[in-house]
Amino acid sequence: MNNTHIAIPSILKVGKGALKNLGNDIKSGGMDKAVVYFGNGLIDLFGSIVMESLKEAQVTVLEYRELDSIKIEDIVELAFSISNKAQIIVGLGGGKVIDAAKYAAYLRKLPFLSVPTSASSDGFSSASASLTVNSRRTSVPAQLAYGIIADTDVIKSAPEKFLYSGIGDMVSKITALYDWAYEAEHGCTEVNDFAVMTAKKAVNSFVRTPFQDIHEDLFLRELLDSLAMSGIANEIAGSSAPASGSEHLISHALDKILEFPQLHGIQVGIAAYLMSLVQDHRFRRIDRIFTDTGFWEHAAGLDLNREDYERAIDLAPSIKPFRHTYIHEEKYRALAKRLLREDPVLRRIFS
Repeated sequence: MNNTHIAIPSILKVGKGALKNLGNDIKSGGMDKAVVYFGNGLIDLFGSIVMESLKEAQVTVLEYRELDSIKIEDIVELAFSISNKAQIIVGLGGGKVIDAAKYAAYLRKLPFLSVPTSASSDGFSSASASLTVNSRRTSVPAQLAYGIIADTDVIKSAPEKFLYSGIGDMVSKITALYDWAYEAEHGCTEVNDFAVMTAKKAVNSFVRTPFQDIHEDLFLRELLDSLAMSGIANEIAGSSAPASGSEHLISHALDKILEFPQLHGIQVGIAAYLMSLVQDHRFRRIDRIFTDTGFWEHAAGLDLNREDYERAIDLAPSIKPFRHTYIHEEKYRALAKRLLREDPVLRRIFS
């Protein structure tokens, strides 16, 4: 008998005022000694709420500080300076501090509590971290979150570009799943049906959410819940395949090419629409959600360079040469580059 065991977060709290209950959520897991890491500049914004919540729950804070570095050597040094009394590591902020904290937790084999202050990607729920290794951004194994606490009031206060990034990253699961199925059809991998089901439910629930404004609580809860489910789909699959396909490879290539890349989810979202055209799969749905949310309007104001994306398309297969997505085939790379110049939506974005 083949038994499959997966880890899932023990805590998932998404809603208004969730940050104020942080201490009780930690205490409910039988832990009362925490290390808390904040993103750069966030102690001034949220430090008093966090510390008061922990104090009221009688959770001892062994260390709290702001983190800004994602150099792997800095995080290794940080991890092994943590007190042996620590029972949980809390990371509060955006991608950098979440990645640093979860990697430190991974090294020390401690539970990690993810407290995102923006909904810019599914990184707050994934079991990998994007760190700088030998001066290059590299994905490394990390700790799946023991818990996720996302306060929608806090998420609303983040710059709007982070919401657009999260929208782009969430919608990209459409093309990622299609790529995964394509690989399986060519005998290059096997899909996990439960991972596919979880990822599909996540993205379909999100794109069907009614809204008038992307700052509405319902929309934000659905975005955060769906991003969290995406991380769980990866855990079920044992890889990032349910959430990351050719569109992510294009984005990773842009990260290597550009001195100042755009936010991950912005690049991934644009690449997802492009690859949905290549795949001839759900491109109208992606265009509609990007139009209705204002994603396209935001992207059009970023002064994007079409030639950068053409170079990224050519570089993309080398990012993960062991995979076989649509972008790994020359005929589809050629089609993608042609569509960059001919598709009316993309012509507006790159004008």
